[in-house]
Amino acid sequence: MAICYRQRVINERGVTYLMLMFAIVLIGIATTAAAKQWKTTVQREREIDLLAKGVEIQNALALYSATKKAGRVMPGEVYPQTLADLTRLPKPFLRKVYRDPMGHGEWEYLRAPTGGIMGVRSASHAKPFRQRNFPLSVRHFEGRPTYHDWIFQYPSPSSAPIVPQGAVPLPIAPPIEESSSVPDGGALNESASMDPPIAGENPPNP
Repeated sequence: MAICYRQRVINERGVTYLMLMFAIVLIGIATTAAAKQWKTTVQREREIDLLAKGVEIQNALALYSATKKAGRVMPGEVYPQTLADLTRLPKPFLRKVYRDPMGHGEWEYLRAPTGGIMGVRSASHAKPFRQRNFPLSVRHFEGRPTYHDWIFQYPSPSSAPIVPQGAVPLPIAPPIEESSSVPDGGALNESASMDPPIAGENPPNP
């Protein structure tokens, strides 16, 4: 009797142990799924923030260049040496010096030949969730594989008309030049300018 009781207790403990292990596995799976979902949510929010701040910097670069070029004779764009230059009073073009939203670090700068900053981009090489339906000012981001390929710059490639891939522009016909000269240097054929004879009428006598 004691042996049977002991065996039953051992069996119950074994079942309890198995149920506990099963519960731990379920909790682990749920925690992993929740962590992945949280990571996705955070990345989406940072991606939206990156797009908003990047476009704001791009617009600030355009306003800065347009203001600095006013009254100048020399052609070409004018760029700030630092992002802090865009926040200078009395006329700031940018509210504050933003950091890269994807890693909260420094931006990577696209330098102009003169050394100024003509664009910024994130240091992150993660794949964006957004692949289409970008704002018009950065519509060339469509299909870019990483955030590192999102370059917010001025002038923006999106400012030029984009020809769809595979499309062939139609040829433009050359203008027709008007000429008062008679072809081949000869006189006009009088018979060509006369109306053709009507059927049933006799031709005129020579």
